[in-house]
Amino acid sequence: MRIVRIEPIAVRLPMAKPVRMAGEEVRAAENVLLRIESDDGTVGWGEAASAPTMTGETVASMLAALRYLAPVIEERLPEDIAGVARAMDRRLYGNRAAKAAVDIALHDLVGRVTNRPAHALLGQQRRDRAVTLCVIGSGDDDADLREAATRRAAGYIAYKIKVGVNPPDIDAARTASICDVLGSGLLVSADANQGWTTEDGVRYSRAVAHTALAFLEQPVAADDLDGMARVAAASPIPVAADEGIHSLDDIRRHHNRRAAAGVSLKAIKLGGMRRVLEAGALCAELGMAVNVSCKTGESSIGSAAALHIAAAMPSLAWGLTTTNQALAEDVTDHPLRVADGHLAVSARPGLGVEVDEARVRHFQIHE
Repeated sequence: MRIVRIEPIAVRLPMAKPVRMAGEEVRAAENVLLRIESDDGTVGWGEAASAPTMTGETVASMLAALRYLAPVIEERLPEDIAGVARAMDRRLYGNRAAKAAVDIALHDLVGRVTNRPAHALLGQQRRDRAVTLCVIGSGDDDADLREAATRRAAGYIAYKIKVGVNPPDIDAARTASICDVLGSGLLVSADANQGWTTEDGVRYSRAVAHTALAFLEQPVAADDLDGMARVAAASPIPVAADEGIHSLDDIRRHHNRRAAAGVSLKAIKLGGMRRVLEAGALCAELGMAVNVSCKTGESSIGSAAALHIAAAMPSLAWGLTTTNQALAEDVTDHPLRVADGHLAVSARPGLGVEVDEARVRHFQIHE
């Protein structure tokens, strides 16, 4: 069996409501879906979100990268996922989000052909469900409080509050109000998305010390390792790195500088499912906490990939952040659904989701 065709497809998926974070408001998600077909007619699907301020990749750049990579992917054996990754790296530097779409699609394809779930291709299954973080951050404080109450009543037990948009004192007061609505015994975090200075990050962390926040994610710019270390040293709550983590060396640097107690790992930053799992293994070795995450607005394709990674991750202390739940429309027949604050890991072949190609074409945009 060989790969006979890869087709990158740009889509714009509407959000159920805007998500506001530092430097960005997402009203529609612009992603690239990747359709890979083998010579026996089996199809696998992958996905990568555009994230110009995180990965440096846009929809247009990913489409160009995937078309440029096609000659070293087509005619290869799909089960040689590691070999495909090496071939892509030899042909094109970086472009990890585009390469992640290929990696995800191959895990879906090979899983379907071999009748195995994607997590079985990654290694040992360590959990059959994952705690799923609900993202709160509409830019409307009253709406956020209502959302927190609604999600709490629906059974969510983990949350990520978007901060970094306002001055730290204002966001700290908002965080405390949301924490009061949520109550105790939950996993609650805050994500500043690089929105603050070092001084702001310290001020916020101290202002929320009385709350139950489990961690504060990326308070300062991704390349400001000194700032991360200074916030981490002064903060009464653990600090996590997200946009600053693109490689195993980035994880080691943050650990060595005591700049982060844990990390948020995304396939689009590291280049695929297997590389996220490698990063998770390193974190376990170093004693760092892990949150497996999607970027805002990934469909059930990308979210399922994150769920399968979470199933095989050595440790998942900070849970799983999937984002298809924030979409008004998805591209699968049965989008992933959270029950009692968890996502159940599918035992079906591949990613375990069925893509509706008519819906894909409906949301396709032409770049």
